[in-house]
Amino acid sequence: MMPAPADPPDVPDRLALLRDWLQEQLPEEPLDLEPASADASFRRYFRIRRGDGSSLIAMDAPPAQENCQPFLHVAALLHEAGVNVPLIRAQDTARGFLLLSDLGGCTYLDQLRQWREDTGASHSGDIDHLYRDALEALVTIQQADLARNLPDYDRALLMRELRLFPEWYVAKQLGITLSSAQQAVLHAAFAAIVDNNLAQPRVFVHRDYHSRNLMVCSPNPGILDFQDAVHGPLTYDLVSLLRDAYVAWEEALVIEWCVRYWEAARRAGLPVAADFAVFYRDFEWMGVQRQLKVVGIFARLAFRDGKRGYLGDQPRVLGYLLATCRRYRDLGGLARLLDQLAAHGAAASQ
Repeated sequence: MMPAPADPPDVPDRLALLRDWLQEQLPEEPLDLEPASADASFRRYFRIRRGDGSSLIAMDAPPAQENCQPFLHVAALLHEAGVNVPLIRAQDTARGFLLLSDLGGCTYLDQLRQWREDTGASHSGDIDHLYRDALEALVTIQQADLARNLPDYDRALLMRELRLFPEWYVAKQLGITLSSAQQAVLHAAFAAIVDNNLAQPRVFVHRDYHSRNLMVCSPNPGILDFQDAVHGPLTYDLVSLLRDAYVAWEEALVIEWCVRYWEAARRAGLPVAADFAVFYRDFEWMGVQRQLKVVGIFARLAFRDGKRGYLGDQPRVLGYLLATCRRYRDLGGLARLLDQLAAHGAAASQ
């Protein structure tokens, strides 16, 4: 069992407060709390084993750092759409406590790693089944009218995310000060990327629809970590799923799954491009925005928050990013800048 996470800074004994609140909700239950998942934020999740063999999840979201209201709002929207999300059993938003139904302990990533360790069998059909379910759920979410009272994924937010790359990856992690010419290349690329992103059709966007937030359960998948949902570009969640920061797939399989999504989206009446080549280009350009952001976020988690484990996943994301930039002439300047940064990083590590 993992050790219980430490209390957030400047917060009194949150675990004791949570136990007292849970005792009020479950007066007849033993409160043996075990950590249920790791999180990149201040949120913590604990599993409560019940006497009848079932379990619940307790969320601790310190109000000074986290806000439960977006989670509750988006959970209601997704439940209304008919996908599998945790149900709210009890809530105390003033203190930042929620009691949720338990979607189980096996994420897509856990299952995929388990199958990869099973060297005596092929699980390609099982993997395809998982991703068929995830794609079907994504179309269901996007088809529903879920944009009510969601923040807009606008130019300011997209740009703010992109700036994490030079601020945290380039300056903090690599220790590089960009020249005026390099800054101009980066700014021009950012403008082109965001112009593409904003020109795409807009739908509900989960923002982290990937293998660590999808649970293997029935009905499949269970969907977690949706509180940062926005109204934004249609391809964003597909990029999160298929250009996953934590697991990579062969390009041919990514294209196959993209085609499957595109065909299902067209049947559902979603506003995808009529030409798959146009749709796939939008998918790739959305990916560039997300990958630049994620590289910066991983650097920030490592160098600001001390969560250095995320650096192990950076090369995968940088690989996606560089491969895409090399495929498009309009991103050629960014590709060359990435090569320069990689060369500097390699030289510094020697």
